[in-house]
Amino acid sequence: MLTPERHRIILQLLKEKNVVKITEIMELTESSESTIRRDLSQLEDQKFLKRIHGGASRLQGKLQEPSMMEKSSKNLHEKRLIAQYAASLVEEGDCIYLDAGSTVIEMIEFLPSKEIVVVTNGLMHLKPLIDKGIPTYLIGGMAKPLTNAFIGRGALAGLDLYRFDKCFIGVNGIHPQFGFTTPDQEEAMVKQKAMDLSRETYVLADNTKFVEVSFAKIAEIHEAAIITDELEDEIQKQYLNRTTIKVVTA
Repeated sequence: MLTPERHRIILQLLKEKNVVKITEIMELTESSESTIRRDLSQLEDQKFLKRIHGGASRLQGKLQEPSMMEKSSKNLHEKRLIAQYAASLVEEGDCIYLDAGSTVIEMIEFLPSKEIVVVTNGLMHLKPLIDKGIPTYLIGGMAKPLTNAFIGRGALAGLDLYRFDKCFIGVNGIHPQFGFTTPDQEEAMVKQKAMDLSRETYVLADNTKFVEVSFAKIAEIHEAAIITDELEDEIQKQYLNRTTIKVVTA
């Protein structure tokens, strides 16, 4: 099969399914793994797709943002692995900030029953934190229905009352040149503010967030360590010497 025909098949699959595995493309095109990997690299260079572990996914629109419910139902196993490791970084006496992210909320179950304090802008975080008996402060602001996050001027003013040992945030895009991004500029400002007020910052993101770019910039890539699941070696190499990446596997 000629290269243009393989590329057409790959792009058609992505249009139908958003995510496609290398093995699936190999079977449909009767091609070798090395050939398909080369095809995916070429199409990524041409900005038609992005490679993820074991395959490729469709590039998202820069303003596109799934709801909290949609995000919570995707890659749950990977998110819990990431969240469990992130929670293990919390130490006795820490004051931490938990961003209103679908991976961040998974941390709550694993947080240590130690002397810690949590500040959050996540409305959905409140009940599990209270149920766990963790002293919790919810910042004010405008409640954003799509992500159940408090944002805006009130949220920024509320954050000014605190300082954090560690900050855990979620993002929509991680790019070696364009940094951490999210679709909503007001939500980006809240994330950025929390990072500025924290001694250490960790971005929690599964591998689908890499090489994505959303509309609003949060921070440069070196301004936070990243906790993620399995990454293709070729993708991970793009971030070498730019930031710290902890890859968590089962």
